[in-house]
Amino acid sequence: MISPDRTVASATSTAASGVQAMGDQSADFQMSQNSVPLRVAVLGSTGSIGKNTLEVIAASDGRFEVHLLCGHRSVDVLVEQAHIYRPRWVVVTDPTAAAAIGSGAFPEGTELVIGPERLEELLAGPEVDRVVSAIVGAAGLRSTWSALAAGKTVALANKETLVTAGPLVTQLAARSGGVIVPVDSEHSAIHQALRSGRRHEVQRVVLTASGGPFRNHSKEQLADVQPKEALKHPTWSMGPKITIDSATMMNKALEIIEARWLFDLQADQLGVVVHPQSIIHSFVEFVDGSVIAQLGPPDMKLPIQYALAYPERYDGPAQRLDFSVAQRLEFSPPDLERFPAVRLGYDVAARGGTAGVVLNAANEEAVQAFLRGVVKFQQIAELCERAVEEHPFIGDPTLEDILRLDVWARKEVQTWMC
Repeated sequence: MISPDRTVASATSTAASGVQAMGDQSADFQMSQNSVPLRVAVLGSTGSIGKNTLEVIAASDGRFEVHLLCGHRSVDVLVEQAHIYRPRWVVVTDPTAAAAIGSGAFPEGTELVIGPERLEELLAGPEVDRVVSAIVGAAGLRSTWSALAAGKTVALANKETLVTAGPLVTQLAARSGGVIVPVDSEHSAIHQALRSGRRHEVQRVVLTASGGPFRNHSKEQLADVQPKEALKHPTWSMGPKITIDSATMMNKALEIIEARWLFDLQADQLGVVVHPQSIIHSFVEFVDGSVIAQLGPPDMKLPIQYALAYPERYDGPAQRLDFSVAQRLEFSPPDLERFPAVRLGYDVAARGGTAGVVLNAANEEAVQAFLRGVVKFQQIAELCERAVEEHPFIGDPTLEDILRLDVWARKEVQTWMC
């Protein structure tokens, strides 16, 4: 587990150590407001989380500045963002995409850097204070690893980092003094609710799920789901991969596993409830029966700002709940027969080891195959379960084991789809 006085885990430590930790970090944050802005690296700046992060920084009254932007292929968006935010560096991790950028595309003072290796070097350097890790998929692991190894504060939106290598990542942060604060709305809600009690008082954590666009579909209807339908989320605006994960409820499976490692919980302390309104983002039940929840509109700017500024709060651009109008909150248990991905998430969280990396890699490949029309909607979870069951399980893997099995799972799933 990460040291309580340096990370999200401070919320579940004793009251005394938690207050001391928050006092230390608060002082650091106050100093940044009184002198110079905190320099932020936004990884995945061209995606939904990245764009929302830039809005939060722009509205921060000088608390933060964009120091590094990173994208993979959307170079036109990166060029546009560079002219607005004037970062020190723009990193393009795809060399082919970078080659298409014309001379003089970036403003004066902004340097183009190419490749993931160079990104890792910059994140480890002294000029970056905080990192927003919003690269989609397992590709975000190495950059997050570099930032944590250098003792940086990471606002983590890349759940795959903890799904694939949770124990290794948290142990790394404990050694280096790195700080992990979650950006996912569910884990941000848990982080906030955990501050209401002490670690030994936590009974369980329950993640809410919108249920996606097909929560009322029968198994027969799910068999005929097309990509175009699955990309229409009823509540959130997200990228295609995450939107499909929401439709299959695989996102909730990944979030179960993420919460397992992020908050150092046991698998039987984790639950899921379907909440279509997406107003309660998750809640914590304590041993005395008290339930503490975090509420807010479905607006990612709030958890992003919370992660960047933690432990401070300030007025920002996020939407507010309007209690002057009537509202209804509904809850129901997930149907594990129609959405077997949730059950798979529980199983993988309990098993640990290399099960998480294989589940994640298999899902990434299966989702892309579904979007191409190669596999059916219900086959996504089936392929993932097969990969988890058939892989050469390692209970206490090294980082090399994890990276190797990530490649193995992708190749296996691709073979099965041929």
